[in-house]
Formats: sequence, structure tokens, C-alpha cells
Amino acid sequence: MTPPLPQRLLAEFVGTLLLVCAVVGSGIMAQHLAAGNVALMLLANTVATVCILYVLIQTLGPISGAHFNPVVTAVFGAANGLSWGLRLAYVGAQLSGALAGVVLANLMFGHAPLELAQQVRGGPPMWLAELLATAGLVFVIGRSCARTAPALVAAYIGAAMWFTASTSLANPAATFGRMFSDSFAGVAPASFPALVLAQVAGGLLGALLLRALRAPTLSSQPMP
Repeated sequence: MTPPLPQRLLAEFVGTLLLVCAVVGSGIMAQHLAAGNVALMLLANTVATVCILYVLIQTLGPISGAHFNPVVTAVFGAANGLSWGLRLAYVGAQLSGALAGVVLANLMFGHAPLELAQQVRGGPPMWLAELLATAGLVFVIGRSCARTAPALVAAYIGAAMWFTASTSLANPAATFGRMFSDSFAGVAPASFPALVLAQVAGGLLGALLLRALRAPTLSSQPMP
């Protein structure tokens, strides 16, 4: 049976909160421990992100589908029985969860609850990276099942954090939250609009790729 809507929205809120808290918190911790070594900071941030993604998808997937991402909700909402109204409710839970997650991370490390990020992530290379990262994420989700999704999604994001110039934000809600942390994981507010446009375009590209590679139905296969 499908869980009631309030339970699904709570799962999306809590999941996005913990995801953003882990990303931002590990970024701040890495700054404290890595003595300015950017590669080591990214490695620490990647390990935390991969681990929390696996745990959250495994535990909350049966409740809400473990979207934690407006692009994922937009692309896969229909397959999960969500009307556009319910998809908007999911996005609201994700955005509020992202904001709560960054507040918790900031407070844990003695920062102001909300602070504007200074980390600029703009320009065509970053936009291309976000398009690729989000398209790949949508493709991986679409080609996985409930059993394989936790490992596949976590592994893809871990790899994309290293092979994309943007370190694979690939999530408008998380990008929104990261505007309010002046840390290694932060995203300057001026960078936000273009990054989200690139993420939306990447979501569309990933959906088109899934459609192009969809297995044919029995009736559409050529006759012998």
C-alpha cells in the first residue's frame, strides 16, 4: 500500500535535510581538518555524500521514493503516481528540508544559522558539468530498480563529484540550501539561477536518453 501523503512528505523533508546536512557538514569538517588541501577536502565530502545517499535511499525509498531532488520528482513523478500538485508538494518538502539541513550543519560547527556562500560556481564549463551530472543521475535512476538504486545512485554521484567541474550538485534543492553556507560546499547566490537551469536541462536530456534506450515491447519487436 502507498504510504499516506503526510508520511511521504515527511520522508522527503527528512531525507533532503540529512542529505544537505551531510554535504555541508562534511565540507565544513574537511575545511577544519584538511589544512587547505582541496583534493583531501573533496575526498572527505565525497565519502560522506556517497554514504548518506546509500543510507537514505535504502531507508526512505520504500516510503516516498527517495527523490530528495526536484528534478527527480519532475521526471519520475508520474511513474510514482504523483499529480503535478503532489509533485509541487514534494518540491516544497525538499526545499524546506534543504534549508533546515544547512541550518543544522552551520549550527553544529558554530557558524551563523544562515550565511551567504562566497563559492562562485559559474560559467559555461560549470553549466555543462551540471547538465551532464543531472542527465547522468536521471539516467542511472531510470535504469535501476528498488534493489539496485541505493548503490547505483550513490556510486554515480561519488564518481561525478570527481569527473565534473562542478563537483556534481545535480539537485536544485541541495543547490538552494548550499547558498546559505559559506564553506567548501557553498554555492554563491549569483551562481544559483544558471546552475538550476542547467540542472533542469540535464533532467530533460536524461529523460530523453531513457526514452531512446527503452526496451521495445513485445508487440513492437520485428517478426521472424
